[in-house]
Formats: sequence, C-alpha cells, structure tokens
Amino acid sequence: MSVINAQVFEVNKKHLLETHFRDIKIDTTLATDEVVLKIDKFALTANNISYAIAGDTLGYWQFFPSEQSWGRLPVMGFAEVVASNNDQVNIGERVWGFMPMATHVKITAGKVTKGGFSDISPHREGLSPIYAPFERVESNPFYKVENEDFEMLVRGLFTTSWLIDDFMFDNNYFGATEYLITSASSKTSIALAFAIKERGELLAVGITSESNRDFVEALGCYDKVISYDEITQLDANTPSVLVDMAGSKTTLTAIHNHFMEQLKYSCRVGVTHHSDLIANELSTDLNLPGAKPTFFFAPTQLKKRTVDWGTNESMTKINASLLRFITFFRSIITINHTTESADINKVYQKTLMGKADAAIGQVLSL
Repeated sequence: MSVINAQVFEVNKKHLLETHFRDIKIDTTLATDEVVLKIDKFALTANNISYAIAGDTLGYWQFFPSEQSWGRLPVMGFAEVVASNNDQVNIGERVWGFMPMATHVKITAGKVTKGGFSDISPHREGLSPIYAPFERVESNPFYKVENEDFEMLVRGLFTTSWLIDDFMFDNNYFGATEYLITSASSKTSIALAFAIKERGELLAVGITSESNRDFVEALGCYDKVISYDEITQLDANTPSVLVDMAGSKTTLTAIHNHFMEQLKYSCRVGVTHHSDLIANELSTDLNLPGAKPTFFFAPTQLKKRTVDWGTNESMTKINASLLRFITFFRSIITINHTTESADINKVYQKTLMGKADAAIGQVLSL
C-alpha cells in the first residue's frame, strides 16, 4: 500500500475568518475508477468567497467533504493525474477543473470522453453537474499554456458573466436600456462589462467604492462609473436591470428604492460585501419596490443554450469570447504567485475582507 502525504486548506463554515491547514493521507490503493490528482496551482478570487458564503445554501461545501464544521473551498485550477484505477484516465494527464485548495484530491472518474471526465463520487449526487468535469487540456482547441494563470482566474467567472448577459439578451433585457453592476472592480463584474460591450446593445454603469474608482474607469469597459454614495444621482426614469455582485443589503435597498418600478430585473450573483449581507441570500421576499431580487444560477441558462444550440456551439461561443477577454485581461492584471502557507492564508483573508488589490490576480500552490 502506498500513501500520499497531502495537505488541504480548510475554512470554518460558520466563521469564515477562521482557517487551518490539515495534513491528510491519501491511499493510492484505489477502488475501481478512482483517480488521484496532484494539484499544481489554482486561483483565488472574490468569486470563491461567494462560494463560501453560499456554501450551505447552494451545496458548494459538498463538493469536497470535510468534518462537519470545516469546509474545503472550491477553486479553479490545473492538476496532474498521479494515480489511476480507471483504464481510460492515464497517469501524467494534465487537467483543468474545480478542485479544493489542496496539494492532492482523490475523485471517482466517470463519463469519460476524449475531452475529459467527471467526478462521479457518491457525495456529488444531486449537485449541479456543471462543476464535476475535469477537462483534458490537450483536447481543448482554445488551450494555451501561456494563458493558464489567466484562465484559472477568469474562466469560471467569465462563463457566469457571459451567461448573465446571454440570459438578459434572451429575455429582451426585460425592457431595460442599461445595466447597473455593483462591485464593478470584481473580476466577475469586469467580465460582464466586457461581454456587454462586445454585444453592444445596452449601456453598462459600474458601481464601485471610491477607492477603486480610478481603476474601474481606466478599464474602458463601463460606459459610466459611480461610487456607492452616488446611486441617487442616477436617472431614476431609465429602465434598468441590476446585476448585484456585492450582495450588500444597503446597496440593494438603495438601488431598488431609487429606481422603483423602472428596475425591470434584479439579478443577484455575488456576495463581495459580506459584512452587510442579506440574511437569506436566496430570498426574494425583501419587500423592495421594482423587480423581485432573483438569484442567478448559471447552469440553468447553460442548459437552455445547450438545448437551443447544442453543446459544441454553446462552448465554442463562450470559449471564443473568453480568449478575447483574456487578451484584454492581460493588459489590466498582474499575476501574483504564492506558495507559502502563511502567505496563502493572508491572501485568503484579504480576499474575504474585500481588501484585495483589484489589479492583482492571485495564483496559489500548496
């Protein structure tokens, strides 16, 4: 029997500031279809913090189970197959997908295709299948080794942002003529603004903190940038759709009360302002004027488009746009690589508290 000495970063699910590194042993005497991945590197963004905050509600803690009070935060990264008891998954393959903040992870590989395989472990039953696949990088015609760091940072969130804009387009923007986007400096918001600008049909108003205003204005993908205390200066007669990446009760209330019935759709996505959260992030019963706040679940729109267009066309549209976004993203973001445990925790804490530098992309390795 061979054992891998592995390490994983865990978060207290009820007190997200509390973290630790846990040493674990992974037995490489594998059951049928089990595969061990050695995690090379992964990205950490505000999007991952949203997974932690909505972990119990949306099942994110169930992807990589731990002890009851501790959670393993899902992140996007690259890994190498180092042990396999699935005859269709080869040792040495490089894959991309959802994984924990760890050195290694053991999965059960199934649904194997030329393009990749999925984690079909029993604990994933009932969870969204969109988070289960591991993509074989050699099979991805859009893969470029020089894009890996940027792809980890933005591919997952870009897909979400692209699908938000596609959902709005698919519904004729609910009669709106402009987007309102909170937490405009976040990577998910930037990706959405980029997708909106590419489509070229609606204006995008970015709402951000005063400290991030210069950064957001310099991006060039928003038509207008305001600070949170300037919301009431917007034209309340403009029919608008809100895409709320901040999750701030104060901000959400201010926008609804200002636009009233001219707020045609209120799309809740992220929770970057976790110190001012709405008690139930999925609640639509908030007694606010205008459209009821509705949580956006990207897999629903992706499933619709795979029916409308087929899987290949859907992914080709998204990946082609992603490549263009990465080219843009390279011009605005500096990559910071972190490997030391203490420094990894510092990066997590800054990201959790909303104090991370918006112009720096965090790529980590345990």
